[in-house]
Amino acid sequence: MKQKFVGQFRSYLIMTVGLLMYSFGVTAFLIPSKIIGGGVTGIATVIYFVTGIKTGYAYFLINSLLIVMAIRSLGASFGVKTLYGLTMMSLFLSLMQQYITTAIVDDMFLNTILGGLLCGLGLGIVFNEGGSSGGTDIIAMMVNKYRNISPGKVILLCDVVIIGSSYFVFHTLDKMVYGYVSMWVVSYAIDAYLNGAKQSVQMFIFSEKYEELADFINHETNRGLTVFDGTGWYTKRNVKMIMTVIRKREAAPIFRKIKEIDPNAFISQNSVMGVYGDGFDVLKY
Repeated sequence: MKQKFVGQFRSYLIMTVGLLMYSFGVTAFLIPSKIIGGGVTGIATVIYFVTGIKTGYAYFLINSLLIVMAIRSLGASFGVKTLYGLTMMSLFLSLMQQYITTAIVDDMFLNTILGGLLCGLGLGIVFNEGGSSGGTDIIAMMVNKYRNISPGKVILLCDVVIIGSSYFVFHTLDKMVYGYVSMWVVSYAIDAYLNGAKQSVQMFIFSEKYEELADFINHETNRGLTVFDGTGWYTKRNVKMIMTVIRKREAAPIFRKIKEIDPNAFISQNSVMGVYGDGFDVLKY
């Protein structure tokens, strides 16, 4: 029970860091430069420049309306992390906008890139923890229920329309173009982070002390493994080979343990494109 609580606390703490990064990217780089991003944050930013209503307030109000509509359409299927994400995002946006009134850098292009990177990395962190900040993904789920349109296309269409509306607010094309550049950077940063966080490797370990290494991998990294019988053709000796699949970030402690137990072990590590099953991705085909 304690371990589960610690795991949940850690997950929410990491999510909070991601939400902080996203909020900082919007308030410190995009809003002061009058760059409209995608999603509900973009709508809230448009409302801010038209009416003066703070972005955080508009963000919370729009998401609240979307959730009410989605519950009526889809049922009460939204997790606690979604509610936590949109609530904390609203709070962070409101607080930061009070204290950050000018862009940190003067260059418009740098503001676009830096803001997009922070937003993308922040969202990637949130998504990796199974969270969500609400927004256009709620719209996508509602549309997908009644029309055979993929959620990705719905979100892309929403972002294109939201960013395009900046032309009617600022009456200039360059702001709109910077908005689309920011959208691309956000998308790229999300994919780069998620792919890096989920990248897996396959390890083959040949060692006479395979039992100690297998116990370490099994108990300390909580990963499964298989031990195969083999024959070293040069020495004609029977050998044991460990085969395991782990996340790339989990490889470092295993290498340290191998060096500690058997520095003469032979190791092969390969990147794998997809891993499905217990402890990895869910098979969706």
